[in-house]
Amino acid sequence: MSSILIVVLSIVLFFIAYVFYGGWLCKKWGVNTEKETPAHTREDGVDYVPASKGVVLGHHFASIAGAGPITGPIAAAMFGWVPVLLWIVIGSIFFGGVHDFGALMASIRHDGNTIGEVIEKNIGKRGKKLFAIFAWLTLILVVAAFLNIVANTFASTPEAATASMLFIVVAVVFGFSVYRRGLNLIASSVIGIALLAVCIKVGMMFPLSLPATAWMWILLAYIFVASVTPVWILLQPRDYLNSFLLYAMIIGAVLGLLFANPIINPEFVPAFSGFKVNGAYMFPILFVTVACGAISGFHSLVGSGTSSKMVDKETDAKMIGYGGMLIEGVLAVISLVAIGAVGMQQGGAIPTFSIGVGTFMNAFGLPMEVGVPFIALAISAFALTSLDTATRLARFVFQEFFAMAAEDKEKENKFAKTMSNKYIATLLSVSIGGFLGFTDWGTIWPIFGSANQLLSALALLAIGAWLAKEGKNNNMVKIPMIFMFLVTLTALVFVAKDNVASGNYVLVAIATILFVLAIVLIKESYKILFGSKEPAPVAA
Repeated sequence: MSSILIVVLSIVLFFIAYVFYGGWLCKKWGVNTEKETPAHTREDGVDYVPASKGVVLGHHFASIAGAGPITGPIAAAMFGWVPVLLWIVIGSIFFGGVHDFGALMASIRHDGNTIGEVIEKNIGKRGKKLFAIFAWLTLILVVAAFLNIVANTFASTPEAATASMLFIVVAVVFGFSVYRRGLNLIASSVIGIALLAVCIKVGMMFPLSLPATAWMWILLAYIFVASVTPVWILLQPRDYLNSFLLYAMIIGAVLGLLFANPIINPEFVPAFSGFKVNGAYMFPILFVTVACGAISGFHSLVGSGTSSKMVDKETDAKMIGYGGMLIEGVLAVISLVAIGAVGMQQGGAIPTFSIGVGTFMNAFGLPMEVGVPFIALAISAFALTSLDTATRLARFVFQEFFAMAAEDKEKENKFAKTMSNKYIATLLSVSIGGFLGFTDWGTIWPIFGSANQLLSALALLAIGAWLAKEGKNNNMVKIPMIFMFLVTLTALVFVAKDNVASGNYVLVAIATILFVLAIVLIKESYKILFGSKEPAPVAA
């Protein structure tokens, strides 16, 4: 099967979906350019900072992409490229796109607050508390998984490590220049992109070679700082500049495919391998493994945690939320054709993707010794972006939970206020995520995937409850929500069973807690979604 045909057809379908289905969602949800967004009504220069839709899309896409849409499709390819491709396309359009756009809009309509706040307003305070626990545990798993992935990528590709560290310095200078010195965004972007190229060149000349363990400690220090500093000085500018790397990688891959015209080799990836492969069942494993390439609960936390606080106009939300997910779908399709063209490489998904895309770009003259490190650099750049965004979101969720505890029980005010301090919240989140991060990422990934996808079902539940309370049609949310609950609750049972057998009781406990929390949240919200339109009584 021609890779060009697969990628081009997927892009055409995504474009049609963006114009027509995305437009239909805007109409049904009442997206209004005249409404002031929280970035303006609550502007504080730290978290609430209005920005152009290009900047916010850069932050949002760089944050949600991570390594998920690369590792997920490659791992799921064991079932064959046809089922993986179908899920990426259908999932991105009708599941992930609706989820991401809906979470962003729901947050904008709730003063830029997180999905937990949306749940409190539309389901009840107890629902918010349960969701906060669930979201924080999931974010800890995100931190653990991506900490491990980034550290190992830096250790195996030291050129990427040097360039990534230099990127951070460039981002700080860029943020200060644009937001504190008022330099023109376009001119600053051109200079910033030129400096990115310089960083890449310096990285190739002076690779920073350190073991993965050393990188783990460096990254833990970095994400602590990134979580507590104002969004304009590091997070937003770094994500914005990194997004150009991602766009360049995607454009380079598509152009390379046009020149190389590779086929999906059935010896590497057959069209269909069966419903049970290596002891794993297609349902639910395929839908959990592809993860970010079709739908991801982490996206709802990004949309409602950081992106919604920067949206300048409500109409920008379609491009940021729905468009951002469809671009990620394109990346997932490229990842799938990469393993189909070159097969699984030593070292796993990231080397496979890097060599695959490097091979495509070599067809139009880019040397492999330049292309492969560049792709590895781009992957590490947005994996690092997901890592620091996840840490900041874990801090937000942790603070919200203890702020509620302070309100509920006067005698616990002192303790709750201490725990809701941003430095304490960040330190605890980083410490626990770091502890789990020293475990091999392959051990963490199955439960991360299950928790992440279950989080997407809970986010869809919150969006559905908000739409129900507003008297709006929420069928576009309920159908994917029900499917994702079936997928992920089943997957959590499998994860718990597998980890009992291997003796990893920490992950068994996390899987059990997540399962129980999800069931209780479903019970809390059932009447809102399928019966009464009134919110559940507020409970402690």
